[in-house]
Amino acid sequence: MRTPRGLAAIGVVAVLAVLVAGCSGTPEVGPTGPRVTPSPAPSGAGPEPSAGAGPSGPATVDVVDGSDVATGLRAPWGLAALADGRVLVTSRDDARLVVVRPDGRVLDVTGPGAAQLAEQVVHRGEGGLLGVAVLGDARGGPLDVVLYATTAQDNRVLRGTLDGTTLSALRPVLTGIPAADHHDGGRLAVGPDGYLYVTTGDAGRTSRSQDVDDLGGKILRITADGEPAEGNPFPGSPVWSLGHRNVQGIGWAPDGRMFAAEFGQSTWDEVNVIRPGANYGWPLVEGMGGADQGFVDPVAVWATSDASPSGLAVTAEGVYVAGLRGERLWRLPLLAAGGADADGVGEPHALLTGELGRLRAVAALGDGDLLVLTNNTDGRGRPRAGDDRLVRLTVR
Repeated sequence: MRTPRGLAAIGVVAVLAVLVAGCSGTPEVGPTGPRVTPSPAPSGAGPEPSAGAGPSGPATVDVVDGSDVATGLRAPWGLAALADGRVLVTSRDDARLVVVRPDGRVLDVTGPGAAQLAEQVVHRGEGGLLGVAVLGDARGGPLDVVLYATTAQDNRVLRGTLDGTTLSALRPVLTGIPAADHHDGGRLAVGPDGYLYVTTGDAGRTSRSQDVDDLGGKILRITADGEPAEGNPFPGSPVWSLGHRNVQGIGWAPDGRMFAAEFGQSTWDEVNVIRPGANYGWPLVEGMGGADQGFVDPVAVWATSDASPSGLAVTAEGVYVAGLRGERLWRLPLLAAGGADADGVGEPHALLTGELGRLRAVAALGDGDLLVLTNNTDGRGRPRAGDDRLVRLTVR
């Protein structure tokens, strides 16, 4: 495998930025970027995460190895790592699904489902073929796959079977998600409870985020067939949390805490701890300052120029956030739940600043390594030789 430009094949890439905590939960802009001390969530925001010792990661880590898994990807967006070493990647603009083998070969997915995607998916602005997830991993056998796709009418979740590189006919399991050129959401993930979580954007109409009957500006929790999951906070509704602008990254800590990365408008990007039924304030609040109004404050914020967060992954020691405009990988150390920090995260620090360009997605592997997906060919980046690429990182 080739070493990506700017990374040493074996060696240490120094941590390039360490943020210092601010005061009283109010964000400030310091000489190296934003500073924030997380504020506790207001009472009544939803069930607390599970208690217990929980994970506790080091204050900082370094990238000690980085190597290309695959190159030449076109506007990649969604990323799903399989137990057998294969990786599924979506191409937003041309509605392609590919399989990346452990040896780096990139294989086009064909079959009736691939034909449907080519015919039905509409790329406009931030829309197209976005998230991908697997409902149970068959370890080499046929896979039950779900995809988040923009059509001429809406965004929708499609489900089919992937056998090798052949995708069966797809059926919609959830439709009517608002679609637009911007704020399109699109991440899919299976939670530790086995249900499917779907992130949506406000699609340019901010009022959607506070309307519990609208699917826009939400995190949704559904069954594999698209029905509202048992235990959802609003009876008969797929809505899990509301008051979001554009969530594109979700993940879970080993103790069950759920994290989400969210694009701000012009001032503050966010990472939030997600609680069922909680309201995260958009469009009434961007960043900190919503607790007094009954909203949940984020556990970290960044200036939009430093982040523009998309994918998110959680390991046993940290929360990793892929930055587009910020062109870096942010890490929040995990602390024990109920420890020194009410929300169980430490001070953010940056990895890979400028090394790989725009970062769209990040996934955690079982051995503690990370997969990072660049996004320099989407029309907003500066492509370099080999872009876009899937990179494997080892951090210590």
